[in-house]
Amino acid sequence: MNEIMYKATSQGGIITTAEFPNQSDYLKIVRAKERGELIRVRHGVYAVPDALFNTMIDIERIVPKGIVCLYNAWAYHQLSTVVPPSFCVAIEAKRKVAMPPTLPIELYYWKKENLEFGVMDVEMSGYNIRMTDMERSVCDAVKYRNKIGLEVCSEVIRNYLKKQNRNLSQLAEYAKRLRVANILKNYLEIAIE
Repeated sequence: MNEIMYKATSQGGIITTAEFPNQSDYLKIVRAKERGELIRVRHGVYAVPDALFNTMIDIERIVPKGIVCLYNAWAYHQLSTVVPPSFCVAIEAKRKVAMPPTLPIELYYWKKENLEFGVMDVEMSGYNIRMTDMERSVCDAVKYRNKIGLEVCSEVIRNYLKKQNRNLSQLAEYAKRLRVANILKNYLEIAIE
């Protein structure tokens, strides 16, 4: 195994051209891609094909400053039993990110101010990622209720209310910031009855 492939597999299957500053290493990456040993994820980022089929991928390297949200966050916080259809990643609304169709990543474009609260750092499968916290994840379920389905939204809220570590004041604050406070209040009243 050459040093390019060794480094890629030792880093979870993803490498960037920035890690190999000299031209000869870059050519090795290009040749590995031509042989099918690496897949070009986006400009300057390459992955070992097996890494793309793992249950977790290095989101930060593929979508820098992306925030894992919705289905993946609900699964992480044990708020929903729905299997995530792909990695849900939020990025700034004006940002352009080209994603190859081979990657199971769905991008959500959020306003910059909505990316700045309710986010935590998590280590998952050896990767450090940014993810919405539990209260933010509940508010996102309410915000996207028409897209995800009312039953998924209700499940997220019901499971949240069963949590011992819930923070209802934080939930209310996030709901106000996302402009879903009245809708969330209605869901909470129904769930409590």
